[in-house]
Amino acid sequence: MKSYPDLKRNPLTMIMLAMISAIPLFFMVIFSGGGMLLHGIVGAMISTIGFIGVASAIGEISWDKYIKLREMMVAMPVHPVSYAMGIALAPLLLSIPSLIFFGAIAASWGIFTPTTVFWTIAALLICWAAMSTLSFLISTYLIKASPWLLNQISNLLGIGLIFIPPVYYPETMLGSLSWISVVFPTSNVAGLIRAYLGLLTLPPETILIRWLILIAMTVVFVVLTALKARWRET
Repeated sequence: MKSYPDLKRNPLTMIMLAMISAIPLFFMVIFSGGGMLLHGIVGAMISTIGFIGVASAIGEISWDKYIKLREMMVAMPVHPVSYAMGIALAPLLLSIPSLIFFGAIAASWGIFTPTTVFWTIAALLICWAAMSTLSFLISTYLIKASPWLLNQISNLLGIGLIFIPPVYYPETMLGSLSWISVVFPTSNVAGLIRAYLGLLTLPPETILIRWLILIAMTVVFVVLTALKARWRET
């Protein structure tokens, strides 16, 4: 119910989302001759999830200043968890066509098996969860900020978490600083997907630690948001 009106009002949203994620691929083909394209495809899938995740709650807070959606929801018998899940899931549905498109390109290399597809989807979902909860955390603690400031924060976070860490490029390019990729949820997920696809060699214990870090980040974001957020005034 949340995503359909947005899609009906602006059907080009899905195309724009795919184009933004695909822009770095154009330069990777030009400057690397396509040698890094598969790494870039992984980055494009994470970019699609990352942008919509970090913008989900922040964007809703901005729109709330104008259409008062949240006030209407609070006045209705809607559980806060249902509200949060709806806000986070709505843009995720709009990103599915882009994910299918980039996934089909990756599949043309023959690297996808039922096992790698499962772990790729699982990693993308935890990336969406981490970025969405981060978005709720920021919007909760900056509830009184102006919509323009919130939109700029959303854009800066999207750019900073997608294009600066090793998301589109392999973390091995950072050399001794490759550990930094674990700090950011986007690059952490990129490393996991590359490991499952055979593009990066990681020992099993490192893969487990990365999963635990991602889950811990998500839990911390949820707890911090729950400590600050108030659903109904009593």
